[in-house]
Amino acid sequence: MTQLYTILFDLDGTLVDTAPDLMHAHNHVMKKFGYPTKSTEEIRNLVGQGAGAMLGRSIWGQAKKEFSKVHDEKIKKEMVKDFVDFYGKNIVNESTLINGVKEFLIWCKEKKISMAVCTNKQEHLAIDLLKKIGIYDFFEYVAGHNTFEYCKPDPRHLTSVVEILNGDIKKTLMIGDSETDANAAKNAGMPVILLEDGYTEKNTTEIYHNHIVKDFIGIEKIVLKYL
Repeated sequence: MTQLYTILFDLDGTLVDTAPDLMHAHNHVMKKFGYPTKSTEEIRNLVGQGAGAMLGRSIWGQAKKEFSKVHDEKIKKEMVKDFVDFYGKNIVNESTLINGVKEFLIWCKEKKISMAVCTNKQEHLAIDLLKKIGIYDFFEYVAGHNTFEYCKPDPRHLTSVVEILNGDIKKTLMIGDSETDANAAKNAGMPVILLEDGYTEKNTTEIYHNHIVKDFIGIEKIVLKYL
């Protein structure tokens, strides 16, 4: 049966404020390998393209000379593995749902809206986080960084999920918080609801969007325009 409507969600910074737990994992790895640590706010600017990209951008931003020495793929892989291992064991210590998320998900279910998560987090971490924070059952599919051979900003990350859900691209909306989400949705031909103060270095005005919201409070009014 073709869905009435489909909404795709980013995870980090969109559904859940994961920055505090990501910061602890990031700093655990940085201390171990001799690099500077970062604050939660700095981490919010680095999240979006997966653990390896986040660690690489962190080192690059704070220690260019040192990063140039990390050309050993084995060490890079070890850093990412340590990050994923530590983070996986401490995934919901301080992470919290973005304001209004649970109520909006309940509303979508009542409206028979199909929902899925498209994140650049590793799939098993995304599923574990969604389960532990209590919203996994709202989603029909979770696509992570490693689910397909491509990920955001590649639009196929989104379009493949819509196809799996037997949905319609023209009846699909993306909710995210960064240019990674927005560019994927734009190239997939989907409207974008962008959360302010997302996990990105860019200002909201620099990122493609159809609507801007502070959080999920009252977002139903926007979605109703598309149903």
